[in-house]
Amino acid sequence: MRRTLIACSLSAVALLAVGAVVPASGQPEGEPAEPKTVRMARATWDTGWFQAEVYRLLLLRLGYRVDGPVTMENPDFYRAVAAGEVDLWANGWFPTHDGLIEKELVEAVGTQVDAGALQGYFVDVATAGAHGITNLGDLADPEVAALFDRDGDGRADLIGCETGWTCSQVIEHHLDVFGLAATVEQVQGDYSPLISDTIARFEAGQPVLYYTWTPNWTVGELVPGRDVVWLETPFSSLPPDQAAFLDRTSIPGIPGCANNPCEVGWPPNDIRAVANSGFLEANPSVRRLLEQVVIPLEDISRQNADMVHDEGDPEDIRRHAEEWLVVNSDVVSAWIEAADPAATAVGGAADGSAAAGGVFTIAARILPPFVIYDEGTYSGFEVDLVRLIAAQLGMTVEIYAVDTVAKQVDDIHRGLAAVGLGGVAITGHREEAIDFSLPLLDTGLTIMTATRGSEAVWDRILVFLHAIWGSDLPWLLVVFAVAVLIAAHVIWWLERKHNADFAVPYRRGIWDSFYWSVVTMSTVGYGDKVARGRSGRMFALIWIALGTLVFASFTAAIASSLAVSELRGDIDGPADLPGNRVATVHNSAGHAYLTGVGVGPVVVHELEQAYDLLARGEVEAVVFDAPVLRFHVSREGEGEVATVGPLFDKVQYGLMVSEDDIALRERIDLALLDLIESGAYQHIYNRWFGALG
Repeated sequence: MRRTLIACSLSAVALLAVGAVVPASGQPEGEPAEPKTVRMARATWDTGWFQAEVYRLLLLRLGYRVDGPVTMENPDFYRAVAAGEVDLWANGWFPTHDGLIEKELVEAVGTQVDAGALQGYFVDVATAGAHGITNLGDLADPEVAALFDRDGDGRADLIGCETGWTCSQVIEHHLDVFGLAATVEQVQGDYSPLISDTIARFEAGQPVLYYTWTPNWTVGELVPGRDVVWLETPFSSLPPDQAAFLDRTSIPGIPGCANNPCEVGWPPNDIRAVANSGFLEANPSVRRLLEQVVIPLEDISRQNADMVHDEGDPEDIRRHAEEWLVVNSDVVSAWIEAADPAATAVGGAADGSAAAGGVFTIAARILPPFVIYDEGTYSGFEVDLVRLIAAQLGMTVEIYAVDTVAKQVDDIHRGLAAVGLGGVAITGHREEAIDFSLPLLDTGLTIMTATRGSEAVWDRILVFLHAIWGSDLPWLLVVFAVAVLIAAHVIWWLERKHNADFAVPYRRGIWDSFYWSVVTMSTVGYGDKVARGRSGRMFALIWIALGTLVFASFTAAIASSLAVSELRGDIDGPADLPGNRVATVHNSAGHAYLTGVGVGPVVVHELEQAYDLLARGEVEAVVFDAPVLRFHVSREGEGEVATVGPLFDKVQYGLMVSEDDIALRERIDLALLDLIESGAYQHIYNRWFGALG
C-alpha cells in the first residue's frame, strides 16, 4: 500500500511541478519583466527541510519566484531534475547519490556541508567501558551481544534503519560480512519512536546499541565521546554498488572513537545542492549563489533538535530559516551581492496535495495521552478514537510515527498518509496548510500543583493557618467567646447565693462560671460544678442545647479548613498565578499565555522537567495543556499532584486530513458524531482522562 501511495504522489508531483523560466526577451517592450520561477524539491527526511527553506529564502532574495519545495524520494527527484520537471534541491548527499546523477543533465553545485554527513554505530559509554567494547566485531561474542538483547532471543538488538532506506541494506551487509548474523539483529521500524525509546533506555541506565547519522538531532541527545562511543568496523566493507568509496571509510578526528583515524564503516558525505544543468546555464546568478552557500553542521544539528522538541510546525521551520538568515545577515548579503548585485526579492509559492489512501494510513506524533508508543505498539486517546472511526467506516488502520507537525502535513499532501494526529491543535496557521476534522476535544490550559501531602510540615502549617484566616472560623471564634462569657455571667447570677460551686465574689465566681460554661457547652461535663437551683438547672439545659450547636459549628469550621489546606494551595486558578513560580514548556500555548499575562514562567524544553521542578518545590505550579496534565495526574502523579481551577485559553484538537479529500473528511465527521451520540466517545475519554465531569 505504501508503494501505491508513493506512486500516486509522484503523479501529483508531476502536476505540481509547473512553471518555467520566463526569458526576459519574451516580455513585451515597455512592460516590467515577470520574475523567473524556480521549481524546487526537497528530500523526504524532515531533518533536511531547514536547509531547503534557507535555499528557498535565498532564491526569493535573488529575485526569483519559488514553486514548492515539493517533497520527493531520491530516485524520483534525480529522474525529474534530469527531465527538467523540477529545477533543484538542497539535499544531495555525495558520494551516496553519485550513482543517481545523469552527468550531462544534472550537476551538484557548491558544498553546503563539507564531509560532515557521517554515519555509524554507537553504544553507551558505561557498557563499552565495562566490557571493553570498541568494535562492531566484538558483538560476535554471544556474552557481549546478550548485553543488548531486548527481546530475549539471545541476539543483540541493533536499532537500525527503516525498511527501504539504503542504510538498512548497508547494515545487513555489515552483519553478514563481519560474521554477526548469529549474534546481532537489526531492529527495523519507524526510526523516530525507536530512537526515542533508545534515548529513554539510556537515561534509565540501560545498555543501548544503535545506528545514526549526522546532521541529526540524535547526536545532540546522545553526544559521541560523552554519552556514547563510536563502534569501529573490523575492516572496510561496503555493498558492491558502493565499493568505490572503500578508501574513505577511515575518518580522522572522530570524538568518542577508540582509534584515530576511526574505521566507521561508512564514507563521509558532502551535502550539496543539485540542479538541472540547462537551468543553471540559463540562470547563472543561481549557479553563483549555490556555489557560495555554506550552512555549518552545528547549526543544522541545533535546528533539528529544536524541531523535534516542540518546534516542529511548518511555520517553526520557516522561522528557523528566517532567524538563521538574520543571524548570518552579513555573509548572506555577500552571497546575494556576488550572485547578482541588482537582485530584488520576489516571493511566491505553489501549493498542492495528493489524494489520500483508501485505508487510514496515519502519520502520528508521539504525545501522551494522545499517542503513546511502547514496544512497537501504539495506543492513546486519539489512537483508540481513530480505530473506532475506521471500524465505523469498515477501514483498517496503519500507523507510523513522525517527529513534527510539518512532516505530518507534508505526508498528507503527498498521499503517504490519510490522517495526521497526536494532540494537534486547530489554529489559523495550520488551517492555511491542512484541513481538520470536527474537533476531537474541546480543551485548553490548566494548572497543576503539588498536593499538600508532598510538602514539608512547616509549609503545611502555614497553609493551614492561611486556610483558617480565609475561612469563617475567626468570626465563629468571636461568637463562641461572647456566648461563653454571657452564659458564665447568667449562671453566676442565678447560682451565686445558694451554690458553693460558684463563689459569691465576682472575681473568683466568674472564672468558676466560665469554666462551667465551657465544659457544659462542650458536653464534657466533669460534674465538679453543677447548677442546683431550679432557674440554674433550666438555664443549664438550655445552654447544653445551644452550646452543642455552637461547638459543632466551631468543630466543623476547623475540619473544613483542614480539608481545604490538604487539597488546595495558594493557587486556585489563573488569577492566582502572578507572584508565583510557574513552569511551562518552551513555545507552547502555556508559554504564550503566561508571557501575555505578565507571568515570567520557568521555561523547560521537556514536560518531564516541569514535573521534576514541581516535585522538588522549585515551582508552585505547572501550566500546560489540560489533557496532558490530567493524564499525568491520573497516572504517574496520582496522590502527589492535582489540577486546580477552570480551563482557560481554550483550544480544540482535530484530525488532520487533506484539503482535497472532502469526502473522507465528511465520513470521519459523521463517524465521530455517531461515536459521541452512542457514548463510545465518552468511554474512551474517561479511560484516558478520568471521569472529570
